[in-house]
Amino acid sequence: MPSTRSNMTAIVFGLGLAYLAAYQQFKLPPVLPVLLESYRYDRTLAGGLMSVYAIAGLVLSWALGRALSRRGLAGPILAGLVLMIIGSILILAMPANQIAVLAGRALEGAGFAVLAIAGPVLANAGASARHLPIVVGLTASWIPAGQLAATALAPVAFAWAGWQLLWIVAIAASLAMALWTWILHRRGALDLSIAGGRTASPGSIADPHVDTRQRRCLALAAAVFTLWSCQYFAYMTWLPQYLVEAHGLPPTLAVVGYVIPVIVLILTNLAVGLVLRAGVPLGPVLFVGLVSQAAVWWSIPLVGGGMAGVASLVVYGIGAGICPTCLFAMPSVIVGPGGAAVRAFGVIMTGRNLGVLVGPVLLAQAFKVTGGWDISAPIFGTVTVLAAGLGLWLALWLGGLGYGARSYTKGR
Repeated sequence: MPSTRSNMTAIVFGLGLAYLAAYQQFKLPPVLPVLLESYRYDRTLAGGLMSVYAIAGLVLSWALGRALSRRGLAGPILAGLVLMIIGSILILAMPANQIAVLAGRALEGAGFAVLAIAGPVLANAGASARHLPIVVGLTASWIPAGQLAATALAPVAFAWAGWQLLWIVAIAASLAMALWTWILHRRGALDLSIAGGRTASPGSIADPHVDTRQRRCLALAAAVFTLWSCQYFAYMTWLPQYLVEAHGLPPTLAVVGYVIPVIVLILTNLAVGLVLRAGVPLGPVLFVGLVSQAAVWWSIPLVGGGMAGVASLVVYGIGAGICPTCLFAMPSVIVGPGGAAVRAFGVIMTGRNLGVLVGPVLLAQAFKVTGGWDISAPIFGTVTVLAAGLGLWLALWLGGLGYGARSYTKGR
């Protein structure tokens, strides 16, 4: 019988890992206009500075999901944090060398791949069935929380210490998290072994069987995540630069526009967690979120600045809050909160990373070919419509197999 008590140490530690990983990735977009002006990076390479995280994730996520479920988390977490620190130091040392900066981001991305799986898995595993929907909402907010932290720090960096401050903070936070990991492991305060065969309870992960139908659902969820991530990371990587070039905003004011959908996204993550806890089926909620984001993309040519532009950012943020909450819930909903969820997160993250790889570079290349931003709306509007179509298919599968938010309340 699953415990009704949550392991708060596992939840807080897991969320901390995930939020740090997101900050590492998203410390780039707020300062990208400054980097482009200061170092004259090639625009496609600049998009690659985000997409290289996805390459590391694609290479590592699937294997990491399997390895972590068998060998434990402590060593890989520490290794991932060390890679992040080395990558950040490399970028600080040679910011004008595009290859060195790309290599530094690749090292950060390798560390990200570890934390992006370990963090959500630990947080979700630490939650009781009653608290899991809320924790899923908090887990899904890891990307916007990292974005918000980087965005809030960027104006301070511009005014005081330069863009380098964001990387210095990343190094300090990684060192602090490494120390916390070592303390928890040494004291045995948190089970980081993730060994199979245990009874599923908050803070420890068993390894139930995953059948063919579950694998198909996970594969379809990963495909949806690919398409969703493609458009989302294209949008969020280039939004500050778009606001500067298309609407004439200074970089500091562009950061304000960038943060609007992020704040809305975080609030929506938490609200969707409550909705799922109330028993609303997961699939239809995901479909609604995808449709709303597709509508925003197709309306971009009709929306200018002012209040209409702000409303567009808000609606996009709502959809961007709905979708990842549902997608990050898929492993626990489909296979349960056991050891199989670790490998399931690897599958889900592989889909996500594929989208991250394609989206920012695709938008950058489209800009280079056309010399403007107009082509972005039909490209990514189409991508999001395809995601919504697959999302509807996934919703029908989940309903037919009896999977949904009620799985949480039953302690499934």
